[in-house]
Amino acid sequence: MGAKARKASKKIIKKASSQFSPSDSKTASVDFLPLEGGPSRELPETKPQLNNATVLYIGRIPHGFYEKEMEAYFQQFGAIKRLRIARNKKVLSNCTGKSKHFGFIEFENPQVAEVVADCMHNYLLFEHLLQVHLIPPEHVHPKLWRGFNYKYKPVNHVQIQRKHQNKVRTLEEHKKLVEKIIKRDNKRRKKIEAAGIDYECPEIVGSIQPAPKKIKFDED
Repeated sequence: MGAKARKASKKIIKKASSQFSPSDSKTASVDFLPLEGGPSRELPETKPQLNNATVLYIGRIPHGFYEKEMEAYFQQFGAIKRLRIARNKKVLSNCTGKSKHFGFIEFENPQVAEVVADCMHNYLLFEHLLQVHLIPPEHVHPKLWRGFNYKYKPVNHVQIQRKHQNKVRTLEEHKKLVEKIIKRDNKRRKKIEAAGIDYECPEIVGSIQPAPKKIKFDED
């Protein structure tokens, strides 16, 4: 290669480098330059989305999977701050505090809550597909955790019926009780006769006897 060719190649390289070098502050601030001499553009700033949700909704909770079982199971993911299961209020006489099969759980770390939502959603547990969803902080009701440390105590229906049957009745109450029993027995007899069944129903024992009285002994 001659001296003229070397000078020409140096001029071409110098000219090309001057085109792609940032000459002013405007071109220096851009993120990249186009390859074919088009206008320069800046990339939009992307901010990472911060997940602050720590509360999870859990639906379709199976029977027997209550507070203790839920806490023991979900502790494998991370530290639990609090949890609760929606139950029937025991204020009403016809409610027993049974589970409504949905509840809420709060973790201390939002990343743990996100992992639980991804792993446990549609998870088969005791023939139930769990429904697990993250609740945004702005959608968490302020009264959600009222009474979250509520411990469920099942109603002892046997003890209630025992007290009802063993209570001391007056003669008038005993008379009304016997009348109800006789009335039900007469209806049963009529149904048996209408069906054409030849059956003699036994007499009710104690229908005429007065109510027993409790004897009080002196405590010595």
